[in-house]
Amino acid sequence: MNLAEMLTFADIGQLSKIANHYQCSCNGNSKNELIQSILHQVGRKEFARDYVNQLSVEDFRFLNSLLFDSRQHYSLEELVACAQNSRFTDDAKEKENPRDVIARFRQSGWLFNGSSQNTKFLFEVPEDLKNRFREVVGQRLESEVNPAGEPVAVREEHTLAAEDLYLFLFYVSKNEIPLNQEGIMYRRNQTQLMDTLHVSEPLVGKGGWRFGYGRTFKSYPDRLSFLYDYAYSRRFIEERNYQLRLTSLGELSVLEEKREPLIHLIRFWLKTYKAAIPNLLSLVYWICRCSKEWVTVSSLRTSMDRLIKPYYYDTPASIFEERILKMMLHFGMISIGENEERERYARVTAFGKLAVHELQKGLEGKNARQV
Repeated sequence: MNLAEMLTFADIGQLSKIANHYQCSCNGNSKNELIQSILHQVGRKEFARDYVNQLSVEDFRFLNSLLFDSRQHYSLEELVACAQNSRFTDDAKEKENPRDVIARFRQSGWLFNGSSQNTKFLFEVPEDLKNRFREVVGQRLESEVNPAGEPVAVREEHTLAAEDLYLFLFYVSKNEIPLNQEGIMYRRNQTQLMDTLHVSEPLVGKGGWRFGYGRTFKSYPDRLSFLYDYAYSRRFIEERNYQLRLTSLGELSVLEEKREPLIHLIRFWLKTYKAAIPNLLSLVYWICRCSKEWVTVSSLRTSMDRLIKPYYYDTPASIFEERILKMMLHFGMISIGENEERERYARVTAFGKLAVHELQKGLEGKNARQV
């Protein structure tokens, strides 16, 4: 539902608050005049840009979360959680009451109660505002990144994640792989497996913290743990009697030399990393939008920094580099280049553009067109 329709269902009390917020000059007792005045004010060409530029960093994050949420209705508890995730500080004195954030966004015409009996205690966001503001926020973020020339060296991984998932299953099919008491492959097998893959990683050493990014993230390198977790979730592999084996589904996949569609891997990545990075989808969208041509990684990181919430010992910078950009490279969504001074550049690939388009359509499973 668009803003004009939501305004017609709103009561005169909320309309008056919105009109006062935007300093509309109209008859406050006329619902029709209130609606027309609000629409005139919001419809101004510069309105969205001015609105975004005046937002605090916290409200900017809250707005960003609304722009990329596919839900049509929110409960108050869901909005409160969303507002809390937009406040990164641990200082209780600096934290604003989430209900005040929600009230402010209601007052500015972003949140409306549902129009039906079943949704009157839920909240909706006007669809046309989401589309309009996504464009304006995109323009702002694009203006903050620095363009770059052609790199002298380029790293791309294309479909290697899907290829290495198949090679992992093939390795399991051809070897007896014992698991230790914690259900983890011994380092000898990890080293042998890594030698068969297209993309190698150093094994995880002792000490340090590793949690929050998947079932086996603690024990295996980033990319390998992701491929392992994906295979386990798809029931291609099983851990039984301290042995790693293929299931019948995994055996069939190897027999048919099947490669998983990359879009399935990307969806699983978004789901797996969402607990640590709640707004991961929006960050992927903005990175792809801001890197249509070669841009410096440093400026891209700076532009995204305000949207990335620290996760325990993971800083916004390390989350951007290790959990997002590196994984996008592994999925063939981003190319990474370097110049003579070893300054790094980034550019979205043709597949990256297509994948983001698929993700934005909000399609799942069988409704999604395979990429």
